[in-house]
Amino acid sequence: MKNSLEQSAINWLKERYAMLDFNDYQKIAKTTAIYPEQYKITYPALGLVGEAGEVANKVKKIVRDGEDNMPSDWKEQLASEIGDVLWYCAALASDLNMSLGVIAAQNKEKLEARLKKGTLQGSGDKR
Repeated sequence: MKNSLEQSAINWLKERYAMLDFNDYQKIAKTTAIYPEQYKITYPALGLVGEAGEVANKVKKIVRDGEDNMPSDWKEQLASEIGDVLWYCAALASDLNMSLGVIAAQNKEKLEARLKKGTLQGSGDKR
């Protein structure tokens, strides 16, 4: 059985890092989306590409140098960049008046169908 201090720590972590659903995250992200109206869609699309490049650059360094030679917080650094990618996805979905939750659910269905058909590998959107 866990002692009370350990249980308190676990409860604090669960509270602090409670899982958000995509729609809740999108609402929060929208409150921090500050860019000119005329750049709706364009601004988050370009930001998404830039942040995805930062993720790729960090992964490139892992490939080059190996995990053992990474800073102790390399996973947290990479997770932070993934979070930035997520923010731009949420902003782009909002600019398109689309629900990030619906987009995620549709993508899940697409992947499940590909798995069932044995077409996860390959190319083309309609496989």
